[in-house]
Amino acid sequence: MSSSRSLAKLLITAAMALPLAALPAAEAHAAVIISVGFAPPALPVYTQPICPDPGYLWTPGYWAYSPEGYYWVPGVWVQPPSAGVLWTPAWWGWESNAYVFHPGYWGTHVGFYGGINYGFGYTGVGFVGGEWRGGAFFYNRSVANIDVVHVTNVYVRNVTVVNHSTVAFNGGRGGIDARPSSFEMAAMHEHHFEPTENQVSHQSFAAQNRSQWASFNHGRPTVSAAASVGAFHDHPNNPGLAARPAVNQREANQQQRIANGVRDGQMTSGEAARADRTQANIDQQVHNDRVANGGALTKQERQQTNHEQNKASKQIYQENHNGNRDGKGR
Repeated sequence: MSSSRSLAKLLITAAMALPLAALPAAEAHAAVIISVGFAPPALPVYTQPICPDPGYLWTPGYWAYSPEGYYWVPGVWVQPPSAGVLWTPAWWGWESNAYVFHPGYWGTHVGFYGGINYGFGYTGVGFVGGEWRGGAFFYNRSVANIDVVHVTNVYVRNVTVVNHSTVAFNGGRGGIDARPSSFEMAAMHEHHFEPTENQVSHQSFAAQNRSQWASFNHGRPTVSAAASVGAFHDHPNNPGLAARPAVNQREANQQQRIANGVRDGQMTSGEAARADRTQANIDQQVHNDRVANGGALTKQERQQTNHEQNKASKQIYQENHNGNRDGKGR
């Protein structure tokens, strides 16, 4: 292992040993210091899932780092910790001869995130995918995937994107050349909210999924975006949404079982890759069905999805109990 990898592993291990819940918010945010000697892969190009419900905000996908290397955390719709706050994405910056990770956070204004074009309203400066008006969030349909049947707080404001790069870091060789403005500097020093518990779980889940590791997917993660995270409840004004969370949660549960199988050595990398492809195919079909039906699934489509997930669940169980191990099985 190179010295840069060893340093990153040491810093990550030290940070993980200190429970975030035991720290004040500011200290918890500063405790996770990750410094890596090699750059993160390029950002994958993907389609944004449809917004699951009013009030959800988009948080773009990003490359995180663990002792096993870089792994992709899928972009996802999340519920903010309170009304009126916006998300500043995580970013990597070349500093002191290393790539340093800057975690994302919630705040009244969007701070500096390296000038990186994450798409869907995060063009490198600020956020143009929506805005708060009073206690309600309104979505810019020109950049956000919104089902106007169930989400009516929308407007259209065209956005000009100057930075079309997929580079995932600021500074250094080949990085984005951007510096924070005075407005962004001020936003960085405002009161911030840490990522929600659901966001933390979302990143932890990605770290456990071998198919999300850059060393496994060569910079092309199996799952680039997810529909939503967090508590799933019916919305009284949105009939038909009850089926969406069930489908999303079923997929999340299957992915967790695959990740657990890889982690425990019960699934080989080949078995995990096949299982991940199956989930990706099901997710794509669900997405296509929702687009065709205005954001909801028909009863027949829900039944078909459950049938496919039942088959996938059986296959995951079999491959978790067939005795195969990496280097011993298929």
